[in-house]
Amino acid sequence: MIFAIEEINSSESLLPNVSLGYRIYDNCGSTLFSIRAAMALMNGEEWTMGKTCTGQSAVHAIIGESESSSSIVLARTTGPFQIPVISHSATCECLSSRKEFPSFFRTIASDLYQSRALAQLVKHFGWSWVGAINSDSDYGNNGMAIFLAAAQEEGVCVEYRGKFHRTEPEKLTKVVEMIRKGTARVIVAFLAHVEMNNLLRQLTIHNVTGLQFIGVEAWITADSLVTPTSYGVLGGSLGFAVQKANISGFADFVIRESWDTLFQCKEIDGVNMTANVPCKENGDLMELKNYSDDVGELRYSGNIYKAIYAVAHSLHSLLKCTNTNSQGCDKTVTVSPWQVVESLKQVNFTIKNGDKVWFDNTGAAAARYEVVNWQRGPGDSIQFKPVGYYDASLPPGWQFVLRNEEIIWPGEKKELPVSVCSDSCLPGTYKVYQKGRPVCCYDCVPCAEGEISNATDANSCITCPEEYWSSPNRDTCVQKRVEFLAFTEVMGKLLSFFSLFGVLLTLLVSTLFFINKDTPLVKANNSELSFLLLFSLNLCFLCSLTFIGRPSEWSCMLRHTAFGITFVLCISCVLAKTIVVLMAFRAALPGSDVMKWFGPAQQRLSVMAFTLVQVVICILWLTISPPFPFKNMKHYKEKIILECALGSPIGFWAVLGYIGLLAMLCFILAFLARKLPDNFNEAKFITFSMLIFCAVWIAFIPAYVSSPGKLPVAVETFAILSSSYGLLFCIFAPKCFIIVLKPELNTKKHLMGKVQPRSI
Repeated sequence: MIFAIEEINSSESLLPNVSLGYRIYDNCGSTLFSIRAAMALMNGEEWTMGKTCTGQSAVHAIIGESESSSSIVLARTTGPFQIPVISHSATCECLSSRKEFPSFFRTIASDLYQSRALAQLVKHFGWSWVGAINSDSDYGNNGMAIFLAAAQEEGVCVEYRGKFHRTEPEKLTKVVEMIRKGTARVIVAFLAHVEMNNLLRQLTIHNVTGLQFIGVEAWITADSLVTPTSYGVLGGSLGFAVQKANISGFADFVIRESWDTLFQCKEIDGVNMTANVPCKENGDLMELKNYSDDVGELRYSGNIYKAIYAVAHSLHSLLKCTNTNSQGCDKTVTVSPWQVVESLKQVNFTIKNGDKVWFDNTGAAAARYEVVNWQRGPGDSIQFKPVGYYDASLPPGWQFVLRNEEIIWPGEKKELPVSVCSDSCLPGTYKVYQKGRPVCCYDCVPCAEGEISNATDANSCITCPEEYWSSPNRDTCVQKRVEFLAFTEVMGKLLSFFSLFGVLLTLLVSTLFFINKDTPLVKANNSELSFLLLFSLNLCFLCSLTFIGRPSEWSCMLRHTAFGITFVLCISCVLAKTIVVLMAFRAALPGSDVMKWFGPAQQRLSVMAFTLVQVVICILWLTISPPFPFKNMKHYKEKIILECALGSPIGFWAVLGYIGLLAMLCFILAFLARKLPDNFNEAKFITFSMLIFCAVWIAFIPAYVSSPGKLPVAVETFAILSSSYGLLFCIFAPKCFIIVLKPELNTKKHLMGKVQPRSI
């Protein structure tokens, strides 16, 4: 303050021909002493450089207090007299009320910014579980309240909050015990310098080390806290500090003042200014080394310097000072303290180190802090190394800058300490909060099937879209596996093989019958119906292939209608053959002419008529509600079954029912004709084939209904192939056996039963 006033008094541009006077009081850390000093300033005489001042009133501004609580009392005391009070270090947000403290200013920012920045700092390093300790004062309580609100917004939980006053050792003991028992590894200490010193002493006694302290400007750069044992407790601490002063000329001024103090003399340009106390010829200049070293580390000195210059600029404006007139300032103008208050609201200037000075609408300066880190320096010393900065005047996103790689953490470690109540929930899990505990305490529960979480610490899981399913890790939705009876899979290959093999066998039988079409056996079994039956069996084998492969609109309509029509054609041929057998036996009776009513033309007509009924059923089915491709997602949640929906179930069961009706009719007629007197009675083979056919399709119905996924298609295909093979083998295998292996039995006499069996 003295340096700034002397600099202003010697300035020709600021308050020319006007000298500032001052009085300095030491309040000894007592609010009562602060009030006494304020009253003395308001009522006492003015002195400067040993001379009585004349002109203006006693006090135009008071610089101070240092602490917030004392500043509140001081501002309330001087408030009625409208004397401006400018503090260099009182940061309590409570002092921002212009209604309550209209004449209070400060060249430091309010704790509103520092407290919020503390929460951002904690969030930046991923610490969600912290302890909170503050001074039980206006400074500590207000600052901590703002921090707690900001921490909640940032998602940071406070495990415990302790507070104590410098005069309450029992509360301090409880706080130390709270810290020792707590699980949080990070502690936000919103403490004044004295309280922090008391806490440090107790933590050192109890050997509490390894904790990450987050500090405030009140103590983070306090040299008095640096002791041989304090680094074990506070090493690695991070916090916000007031920017360094960096005022040119101040170091020389300090050295001159220190010379006077140490050597009890004052010498300028070699002339001894203290005649009765001569300077020593050989002064130990090493004694001044620490003084000059400390100047570069001073931080609050810059705020005091700005406060003095703010008052000077205010007076300069009120006294209408200029550099043009000889007088410099209009000394006839009477300046009242309230005018200084109003003028201070308008000041806006730049000091010689480049810093701008102005006050916002709360009377505070812009929030600018250095982020400092307690580290070991050269020679095992302790330094407060700047590792970043915070500037609230910058746009969002640019306010906070940290150089993480330069930070040394507690225990001289480079690894970032972890302080969480619960470890982060990885993608694929979500948080379930523990009852009765803060929101930062939770359990990580895996997402259910079909749900995912793709972010860390998700509060809930996301349901995958209908055609997607959760991955095994439940961290992403993957498209469901599409499944259908494909030609490439084992089941599809087997069914395709047996289908084509059935076609091949049918063609071989057809060829064999065609070659032997003139033999009695082929003629006796109605060769025309036999060839038509073989043709329809070929179609039956081939239609099974339509059930294999990716369903499409055309394949869905084709597979069921082709199956229904070809099987009716096949059963119609068998039914016609059965009727022929019965008619042939009746025709063999004397006087019977029944065969003229069921000749070849009638046989063809009956086959066409029976088949035409099925064709009409299929046309109605396709017209009203045809089968269509359908994505079945009900049977399996993790995959999609591509199948053919029936469209109209009535149509499907009508097709099956009609086939079953013809099969039952054929079975009954063949069963009645099974014992007719003939060496080669075809009714026996038809009966057996129909028995197999009916058994297969009776078993098919419950298997089809109960099978999930693509199995109903495989079951239906298997039923088609089984019944087709049954008809082929039961009806044509005995004939082929005789034609190929027993040609001697292929005679008319043997077929008519006129050949006697040989004796053994």
